[in-house]
Amino acid sequence: MFIDTDFLITYGAVAKKYKKGDFIFYEEDPCRFYHQIHEGKVKMCNYKDEGRIFIQGIFGPGQSFGEPPLFLNVPYPACAQAESDCIVFKLSKDTLIKILSEYPEIALKFLSVFARRIYDKTATNKNIINPHPEERINGLLKKFKKENRQTNERILIPYTRQQIADFLGLRVETVIRTLIKMEEEGKVEIIKHKLYY
Repeated sequence: MFIDTDFLITYGAVAKKYKKGDFIFYEEDPCRFYHQIHEGKVKMCNYKDEGRIFIQGIFGPGQSFGEPPLFLNVPYPACAQAESDCIVFKLSKDTLIKILSEYPEIALKFLSVFARRIYDKTATNKNIINPHPEERINGLLKKFKKENRQTNERILIPYTRQQIADFLGLRVETVIRTLIKMEEEGKVEIIKHKLYY
């Protein structure tokens, strides 16, 4: 979701800086703010007791994250962590609700973003239960390419092998092994450790 920055500031949004690795909120924290990224990247994720991580999504400039609990009055189901140094606008929940009631066009955008995320989450879940790592990785790469409106040409995939593993619930060793096999079969290119699909 994107709300014009000047509009956010007019309604009292505050810009907050985070360093890479800082937590913006934790899993089970109460949900009090609408968050929109101005600069940098943020990941929504869950950490497991054994140190494993599951990435729910990575968001960049102009994107918002963590909104569903605002409307359900429930705590965050995942944490948000700065993936790079970033600036995030924070707007109070009450102000956001007021904006949505006064500006139906913004409310409609919210519905559209929510529908897209639900659709994508369903497709991702379908991919994650696939027992074949190559098909899971291929599904993630196709999704990224589609989201970036690329179809024919190979593009740089900005995720590390570890991030791919964390998105898909795989071990990083499995991802590395599978990507090498996919490169041998001509399905991906790896140039100077960069992944192209």
